[in-house]
Amino acid sequence: MPEINTTETNIMTAEDPVEFNLAGVNQVQVKESIGLNFAAALRSFLRQDPNIILVGEIRDFETAEIAVKAALTGHLVLSTLHTNDAPSTINRSDEHGHRAVPGCQLGASDLRAAPRPPHLRRVQGARRRRRREALMQAGFNEEDANSVTPMKGAGCERCNQTGYKGRVGLYEVMAVADELRELILVGASGLELRRKAIDEGMITLRGSGLRKVKAGLTSIEEVVRETVK
Repeated sequence: MPEINTTETNIMTAEDPVEFNLAGVNQVQVKESIGLNFAAALRSFLRQDPNIILVGEIRDFETAEIAVKAALTGHLVLSTLHTNDAPSTINRSDEHGHRAVPGCQLGASDLRAAPRPPHLRRVQGARRRRRREALMQAGFNEEDANSVTPMKGAGCERCNQTGYKGRVGLYEVMAVADELRELILVGASGLELRRKAIDEGMITLRGSGLRKVKAGLTSIEEVVRETVK
């Protein structure tokens, strides 16, 4: 946020609820009971010459339509959709009728899709223990399974004997290149998009979790519990 939150930048947000007050950001709390929903807030924002717009969540076609048109006219628009992985964002968008928005496909080349990241518990008071079979089942290849020694929380007073303290995030980002954009435009399924994105180098949530295991930040059990292969 400090990189883009400058006095020259007009940042406006519509949130439900406003959880943190940010200096220099024009934040609006939506209130459905008086008609102040995300779509209404967006319409108001566009009359105030914003540079960056954040919409807490795209819940309906009207909000999607305004957000897409704002993005296509030069605004940086940030928002969320509830999905299980990044490729599913495209199909979730269809449920709101996003492809019915005239010209919205033009934005596919600039699309970045990332699901809400799971936050895994960070190991505390950890010790290392060789667990080749568990590593293989979680998704490590044979070479890594033979060399990686995962951490497991030993438990202490600081973590209330749980073996975990704090959180570490997992992230999955789908960058849309030419071939993936073509699949989006022809209505490919989420599974097809996922396979293509992985072929093009996308790191899945499970893959991100395995990296955190390798770095000693979390346990295999946490990754397996929160992600799928």
